[in-house]
Amino acid sequence: MIDLTINTALARTILTKFIRSEITRAGFSKAVVGLSGGIDSALSCALAAEALGPQNVLAVRMPYQASSPESLAHAQLLIDRLGVQSLTFEITGMVDPLIEKMPADAKVRRGNAMARTRMIVLYDQSEAFGGLVVGTGNKTELLLGYTTLWGDSASALNPIGDLYKTQVRQLSRAMGIPAEIVDKAPSADLWSGQTDEGELGFTYAEVDKLLFLLVDHRYNPEECVEAGFDEAFVRKVVERVRRNQFKRMLPLVAKLTNRTIGYDFLYLRDWGT
Repeated sequence: MIDLTINTALARTILTKFIRSEITRAGFSKAVVGLSGGIDSALSCALAAEALGPQNVLAVRMPYQASSPESLAHAQLLIDRLGVQSLTFEITGMVDPLIEKMPADAKVRRGNAMARTRMIVLYDQSEAFGGLVVGTGNKTELLLGYTTLWGDSASALNPIGDLYKTQVRQLSRAMGIPAEIVDKAPSADLWSGQTDEGELGFTYAEVDKLLFLLVDHRYNPEECVEAGFDEAFVRKVVERVRRNQFKRMLPLVAKLTNRTIGYDFLYLRDWGT
């Protein structure tokens, strides 16, 4: 049996300490979180509020004209429960001039434009509020590349990037995230009827178990098949993880000298801090 159960109390302690230490290490005391109304951003926001105090967290809702009213309502439900500061910024006017130049069926391009526009807004609010942008991508999404590069994948720090979606649900329940958020079908809310699992072609529950074996227990694909997973499913997931490695890395720097940033010069280590 594949068990992804985590010690939620311990995870909560570690992640709130992580947020507090990393933000203060950089000379800040505040955080900015893009709040979509979904579970991932809700958990990141709750962790930030607990780590820094709700008055030091700015939750930003960034709806597009086609966004679900339910998403806005769920985001507001969390804002009210946590007592964090909030801002609603409509992105339609920013996105539409670009979307109008795209084919009508270019759903992925449209979604990417929205995701990257939202990150422009978040980093602008980071400057205005004086806080760092806290990420909201979970381990499942990061491994599968189910993110928009320089969109929802961008942040100064990410407290939930080592939690599979299944574990995000566990910790969210433990932290009192409203059931309306925890139990609904995951969706980036990029177009009407869009769901994560519909796009991926499989459920988080099944892929989390497979990724747990592949990544955490270092199974090879053949061993995963022997453990009971469909071979085609295993190959599909392995290929997604492999070809999306570039999304999990900072831009590669071509090496010309003996002190190259990211290779031989690692700021904190090399300057003794």
